[in-house]
Amino acid sequence: MDDMSKRGFDPLNYQFEDAAPEPGEATVVADGVFWIRLPMGGRLNHINVWLLRDNQGWTVVDTGINTEQVKDCWESIFENYLEGRPITRVIATHLHSDHTGLAGWIARRWDCELWMSRADFYMCKTMAADGPSDVPEDAIRFYKRAGFNEERLARYRSRFGQFGANIALLPAGYRRISDNQYLDIGGREWRAIIGHGHAPEHVCLYCPELKLIIAGDQILPKITPNVSVQPSEPMANPLRDWITSCGRFRELLPPDLLVLPAHESLYYGLHERLTALIDWHEVAIEKLYELCATPKRAVDVFPALFKSRITEGSYFPATGEAIAHLHCAQERRMLTVEEDDKGVAWWRQA
Repeated sequence: MDDMSKRGFDPLNYQFEDAAPEPGEATVVADGVFWIRLPMGGRLNHINVWLLRDNQGWTVVDTGINTEQVKDCWESIFENYLEGRPITRVIATHLHSDHTGLAGWIARRWDCELWMSRADFYMCKTMAADGPSDVPEDAIRFYKRAGFNEERLARYRSRFGQFGANIALLPAGYRRISDNQYLDIGGREWRAIIGHGHAPEHVCLYCPELKLIIAGDQILPKITPNVSVQPSEPMANPLRDWITSCGRFRELLPPDLLVLPAHESLYYGLHERLTALIDWHEVAIEKLYELCATPKRAVDVFPALFKSRITEGSYFPATGEAIAHLHCAQERRMLTVEEDDKGVAWWRQA
């Protein structure tokens, strides 16, 4: 993720900056729409989730990670904000653990359904089932090809299978959300618009009546969401899908929506932000091309993509994002690749 707010003029108009809710509290941002902010570790120390007044109760959109601290926050919400009505539906915008971590717990707590896109539900179930002893050899080859040394490969082995620790057991079944599907939430129509690249099928929820969009990680205001190639699909081109999705969102959605992102501040400036996201990646691809005047491995091209030094905690997502840019440039016939006798890929200008 790159912080674009540090790169000059910011055209976005931020809202509710003095009203961000404390953990366990909620802020009303539109009729029937409550903003909840839950704690999490790392550089992004919070996630924004949403409580929507529904016909017979409440719909939760995203849940935070599976920790006792976050559960306590939810218990405070349940006690103080539900007006005696139940949670009747949980929606997860996509599979990542800060969005799905307590989806199963809330669904069981309130005996309600989980709604997700198909690809993200099944990928989340698959990833959560992996244990520490399940390290696949083809994943080791994937990271060796990217330029990992033995120390990095050992670290990958040691951290494999940790995804499921942040996610409470998901239900056996779910309700599928499809692109362009309309959901009735509280008597209003909410349109599901699915984006690709950051997650397989990332659900955003657009309400024309309220003139807002719950954007998840798809349209963050200050940082670029991670767009990575994963060992599970080693030849994928998620950056192409991401850029296409940003353009499609810009065509489909009006420019004057209030954007409710999963991290950082609420804002106006949807079209400006989508354009900036596209432009940032296009510039990064050009820088990547210039850097590959001499052959480079995926782990060598970080300077073309990131302003700050890549630390241990961000090395894996940075590598996945580097490969995503390399694959996009290769499909555009800007770069070519050759493997050496150790299985390491070297990229150069075509």
